[in-house]
Amino acid sequence: MPQRAQRFFFLQVLCAVCVGLALSPASAGAAGLTSPEPLVKAYELILAARFDEAERQLKSVCPPAPQPACDVIAAVNGYWRLLVNPEDTTGDTALMNQINAAIASGETWVAKEPKRAEAWFYLGGAYGTRVLLRGLRGQYLSAARDGKRIHDSLQLTIKMDPALGDAYFGLGLYHYYAAIAPRAARLIAMLMFLPGGDREGGLREMEEARTKGVLMRGEADYQLHLIYLWYERQHTTALRLIEGLRDRYPHNPVFHLRLADVQGNYIRNHQAALQTYRSMLEGAQTGRIAMSGISEVHARLGVAQELDALCDSGGAIEQLNAVIARKPVAPYAALARAYYQLGVVHDRSGRRSDAVAAYERAQRETPRDDRLELNEKLRAAMKRPPATRVCR
Repeated sequence: MPQRAQRFFFLQVLCAVCVGLALSPASAGAAGLTSPEPLVKAYELILAARFDEAERQLKSVCPPAPQPACDVIAAVNGYWRLLVNPEDTTGDTALMNQINAAIASGETWVAKEPKRAEAWFYLGGAYGTRVLLRGLRGQYLSAARDGKRIHDSLQLTIKMDPALGDAYFGLGLYHYYAAIAPRAARLIAMLMFLPGGDREGGLREMEEARTKGVLMRGEADYQLHLIYLWYERQHTTALRLIEGLRDRYPHNPVFHLRLADVQGNYIRNHQAALQTYRSMLEGAQTGRIAMSGISEVHARLGVAQELDALCDSGGAIEQLNAVIARKPVAPYAALARAYYQLGVVHDRSGRRSDAVAAYERAQRETPRDDRLELNEKLRAAMKRPPATRVCR
């Protein structure tokens, strides 16, 4: 897991705590959630990366469902759309405005009906989405402040309606991440007067709620695959979960990318990762995967990475040159990444002058904000070339 993401990841996943609580229909009848079925459909469309369809679905849902519910799910839709190209900040202002509007909608409802658990559900979901965006952008103190609001909303919800079975997935997420958060993050939690965690208990709560959920099954599998991968070191369990998500939502490029990452970087099955990237590439080219242009570039960069790992430098170079020829503006820093990978392939093949030329071009193409910290990698590569690899 990247160090920057790991330091405060627990703050980011607080969004899943309350979004999951706010939108979960598993015990909707007992909890008295209003018209949950069309909301479930909208959320399924989001996980399938059918974002425009989800927007159209929401236009016909509220009423009869409460408007704050649609406001929250619309914000979640915007965030999942962002995940296809997470380093791109150009849409942040519009998304933050949308999230803030959802928060205002929830606050208005809570003020009118302070004893209604459903209202606290949706307010928590709105704050949770803002936590996710702020955490992604490194705004950790603001995220922590929202985290306290999320926890308070969650506790009030459970107090008012303990029959909300899926609520315990949210509680499990909170308990787990509060227990394993890095020291600096725990200090923030203490300053915000957030209660401590329970690693084993939290994991039990999540697994139990996952088996009983309806809407939350996909979201739960996604969050749990990260937990098993990064913290529990149960890579085969993470693989099973993310593979299931890819199979269930094949239109969503995020699940293809996560699956290939687990296969190649954790399981060390480069052939499997290569097949996943190639399948993604074919899906992007035939329109079977969302955001086909971005997805194709993601896939080609992944194919090149795995071919290089399998000592097929010629195939890797072919894929990277295909990316370079497109001069893509998305995903973020795609051209710089392609040149950097090209330099690595040349270096490992003993072509140092070609490698340096590729690194220099990558430096020129790296965005000024350098959210992927490519310049640090490039300086290291130009200073100390990797040893020439001997492939059999």
